Amino acid sequence: MFVFAGLGNPGRQYEGTRHNIGFECIDYISYLYRIPVTKVKFKALIGEGLIEGEKVLLVKHQTYMNNSGESLREIVEYFKPDLGRLVVIYDDIDLDLGTIRIRPRGSAGTHNGMRSIIYQLISDDFPRIRIGIGRPDPSRDLVSFVLGRLSNEERQVMNETIKKVGLSVQEIIVNGIDMAMSKFNGK
Repeated sequence: MFVFAGLGNPGRQYEGTRHNIGFECIDYISYLYRIPVTKVKFKALIGEGLIEGEKVLLVKHQTYMNNSGESLREIVEYFKPDLGRLVVIYDDIDLDLGTIRIRPRGSAGTHNGMRSIIYQLISDDFPRIRIGIGRPDPSRDLVSFVLGRLSNEERQVMNETIKKVGLSVQEIIVNGIDMAMSKFNGK
């Protein structure tokens, strides 16, 4: 079983913000592979289905970003997936807008949601798909930037990036993380 978890904040006021790109990716994957994400369980909205014959769980935690690890810990304790099959999808200010960076493991970097997950799982040995949202200019604070909405031009770039993330999920399942990295890392 693969678990694909997108990070974001629950609630209408956060829809369409840079920090909710992980949720948007799960929504697109749900649409692309016809896996409804509607069941409420494990402090999350989840959907179970198949991609390329492989059982998949799609996850949108319903805790706030800084506590996202609570939901994923419950899911890991219940389903017991190999951590190499838990893929976390999230925004990253350290990457240019629209850049995809798939990695088999790594640190949390500056992302509080990833810090929570690593703390709760007591491991950073799981794959992740980082999605570049760019950095704010120095006159703008980080919180208002990540909780801000994309411009129309940025939205077009991000929509294309989200489509690529959807395709990378299939690549990860069929050919593995290394092949997905070589095929999708970059812009």
